[in-house]
Amino acid sequence: MDAQKVDMFIMMNNKYFEASQMPILKKMLSEVDESKWISIEMLQFKDPTTSLIVSLLAGSLGVDRFMIGDAGLGIGKLLTCGGFGIWTIVDWFMIQSATKEKNMQKVQEILALL
Repeated sequence: MDAQKVDMFIMMNNKYFEASQMPILKKMLSEVDESKWISIEMLQFKDPTTSLIVSLLAGSLGVDRFMIGDAGLGIGKLLTCGGFGIWTIVDWFMIQSATKEKNMQKVQEILALL
């Protein structure tokens, strides 16, 4: 893959991934075939800032976890009212990194299919 395309992708989407994931992401993307690059460019990622805002407003109902695709954890938070408030507070600090990890998993799944 063209290094310029990979760098442009990373530059445009760096807020969706952890800084520690960038070298791995760059290596994976550089190995993608040119014909399959459009599938990578079409990916939609969850915004960690939006996840944090949702977590602050409706985290005790598990909406933040449902939003990033953790349905099981969302149900758990909903049934326990956010772990009686403790889980909600913990998620205020962890939801952004969980969102970035889910975004990385999405890229890895798409690359595995290609």
